[in-house]
Amino acid sequence: MRTLPFLKSLRFKLIFGLFSIVIPIVVFMIYNNLYAIKVVRNQVAQSNKNLISLYMGQIDRNLDEVDKYLFTIAAQETGLLVLDVPRDQNADRYSFAKIQLNNKLLKDLPNYKSMDMFFVYSETNHDLLTVMGNQVSYSTQEAIESNMNQLFQEQREGTNQINLTEWFIHKLGGQYYLTRVIKYGNVYIGAWVDENKLMVPLNLVDLGNNGRALLVTDQFEAMDNQAFVQKNQINLKDVGTDYKLTGNDEKFLVVGEKSTKGRFSLMAVIPDSIILENLPFLRRMVSIILMGSIVLLPFIFIVLRKIILVPINRIMMAMRRIEDGNLDVRITYRPSVIEFDQMNQSFNRMISQIQELKINVLEEQLNHQKAELKHLQLQINPHFFLNALNIIYNLAQVKDFTLIQEMTHCLVQYFRFMFRSNLAFVALKDEIQHTLNYFRIQEMRFPQNLTYDLSAPDNVMDGLVPPLVIQTFVENSIKHAVSMDKQVHIGITVEAREDHRIKIRVQDTGKGFPEDVLAQLQMEMEICSGDGHHIGIWNVQRRLRLLYQDQAQITFSNGAVQGAVIEILIPLCEKEGGDHDASIAGRRR
Repeated sequence: MRTLPFLKSLRFKLIFGLFSIVIPIVVFMIYNNLYAIKVVRNQVAQSNKNLISLYMGQIDRNLDEVDKYLFTIAAQETGLLVLDVPRDQNADRYSFAKIQLNNKLLKDLPNYKSMDMFFVYSETNHDLLTVMGNQVSYSTQEAIESNMNQLFQEQREGTNQINLTEWFIHKLGGQYYLTRVIKYGNVYIGAWVDENKLMVPLNLVDLGNNGRALLVTDQFEAMDNQAFVQKNQINLKDVGTDYKLTGNDEKFLVVGEKSTKGRFSLMAVIPDSIILENLPFLRRMVSIILMGSIVLLPFIFIVLRKIILVPINRIMMAMRRIEDGNLDVRITYRPSVIEFDQMNQSFNRMISQIQELKINVLEEQLNHQKAELKHLQLQINPHFFLNALNIIYNLAQVKDFTLIQEMTHCLVQYFRFMFRSNLAFVALKDEIQHTLNYFRIQEMRFPQNLTYDLSAPDNVMDGLVPPLVIQTFVENSIKHAVSMDKQVHIGITVEAREDHRIKIRVQDTGKGFPEDVLAQLQMEMEICSGDGHHIGIWNVQRRLRLLYQDQAQITFSNGAVQGAVIEILIPLCEKEGGDHDASIAGRRR
């Protein structure tokens, strides 16, 4: 699997190393801080849970005492039997029993300070007897009596069944009350208490400036402080035996305890900010260190970047520019650590030495290329000279003196061109004229079996090309394609391109390149044999590489039907001065 380059950079390793040290410490401190907060919350929740359980137990005991009292009245007071009889049967006895029962309840009510009212209701006579404490106002007494009459009427009509098994919650005018009812025959005896009165002992408990103790119905509705609960969006559901954290902007810890005497609960709502104030001083220091680490981390990175990363980046940029061939680059002096100052000075000295060495090497390479080019050209002259002597020998055998004279004239023109071809470039029109002269020499050798055509635009005739760049491939085609048995045609075209290069195409109608030779030519392998075959092609390839590097291209292929195809693409250099009006275009034999 390949590794991404940036993973090996010093910048990445410094940042990764820094974060590898800092992040585990930060994570541990965050975990430690959260764990400490959780422990404190658990301790506070458990403490308040115990306190709420204690007060809920006290409320249940008070309610249980009232239960016992009501059951005692029901069992011992004979006046309840009188109230169960219709009043018109003995009105005096009914009134006496009612007065006696009223005095009894009025006398016992102060013994149960948590109660606001005792009441007796005769379902037979639709008569309600109430005994209330002095703290209950007259208007409240009237409202309670009216509500109680309505409650028993609904019980009688069957529209609302009174819970006779436990204390139940009754709401009157936005105020919640706890009610207990016991039935004895057709007489109901019960007690009534304002929920605020039960909460009086809890007012002494310190739950913080914004903490509350609440009595909650079985529908999770607060009996008081409803505005406080709605404002802070405190969810009183599913508190369970543990605690829950709830609230909108400010969080509150809620613990609760259910009553054993009725379907209601006592809950404590404690601000989370009060809980966290109880954290030890060391925990606060952890939070401060944690925040300080997060704030200082960018500054640490900035310092590392200035001291290490920026100087290294400056050196890397200089090395990239040098890699692109710009040896004039130097690292300018900037205040830094002494190690980087020494590194920059050594780097500048090294580049200066490399620049001087490269100049010397280039000069030596240039001299070597010139010597090699001259040597390659000298290799071509003897090669053709042997072929030319062979042609003259054959003409002498047939004693065709006219052709011998023409042949000699053509050879004079040929060798005149060759004697001055020790230069690196010649005019394209001279190269073409030399190629046509060579065609004429070979045409006399193969009078019936060689035809050719050559075309080139006038606007490129004055351009400079390497000598023998066309004639060499013509010679190769004649050597391998032309024979006495088969007629062969050789076509040469020169085209000008928009990228200031010319394309020279040489194509014959012979057998084409053998597959092994074609593969070697396409791979630019040296295929010179011992008898000198293909030395001309290898020389042209070598010369073009020396003169143009990668700006010249030679491609070898076989035609779609038959024959070999050579395409040469080289830059066209303009000849300085002089106009040439001679051109050869569309010559055909």
